[in-house]
Amino acid sequence: MTTMQPGVLTAKGDRDMASEVDYAIEEQVRAFLSHKTPDVGFLGEENGTSGSTNDLMWALDPVDGTVNFVHGSPLCAISLGLIVGSRPVLGVIDLPFLGERYSAVEGAGAEADGRRITVSSVSKVSEAVVAVGDYAVGDRAAQKNSERFAMTERLTAKVQRIRMHGSAAIDLAWLAAGRVDAIAMLANKPWDTAAGVIIAREAGAQVVDRDGLPHDTCVQSTVAAHPALLPAVLSLVAGA
Repeated sequence: MTTMQPGVLTAKGDRDMASEVDYAIEEQVRAFLSHKTPDVGFLGEENGTSGSTNDLMWALDPVDGTVNFVHGSPLCAISLGLIVGSRPVLGVIDLPFLGERYSAVEGAGAEADGRRITVSSVSKVSEAVVAVGDYAVGDRAAQKNSERFAMTERLTAKVQRIRMHGSAAIDLAWLAAGRVDAIAMLANKPWDTAAGVIIAREAGAQVVDRDGLPHDTCVQSTVAAHPALLPAVLSLVAGA
């Protein structure tokens, strides 16, 4: 991927797209895993589910941050998670243009390029850098963004800085590595977050939905931080 161009772009609705590279990566990973793990189902962002429908499934975002990729930004990722029921238990996030790889297995900690990583110990919201998810496009974008604007306004008044990277996988990986102190996303899919959630958890983050309930692949929002910081961030997100 480090030498590939986006190729043909396919429209996926209002201001959303998939590149030729998205489809190529998903096709190759799906074929490889169907051969190596034939009893495990597969969920890809671009072509949906295939294989077994049991409680064990791979979830792949072949290019998380496609808009960044198409515009030549290095902030994009390949994100692969293994889900048991609705709980991710293994994750790998590769940042090909930055030369970084993050990984975790449940109960074994999180690593970046073979080095153990942990979330930051920041506990004061005024000292926290918070990564937020993209604003919405497509159906009901104005309604969805009213919540996002409100959340951003509340966070901006209290936190040290806001960041928007345009990739859920990067947000979660960099939370795990301590590069940001918290994340808040009001919309996500299993392929967006499965790998990142287990990596963040294994690095010491507490990961919940916007209501403060434990995060799983069925929820539509993701809020995460060190346990000492999470309540303050969650109150700002929930209040929006």
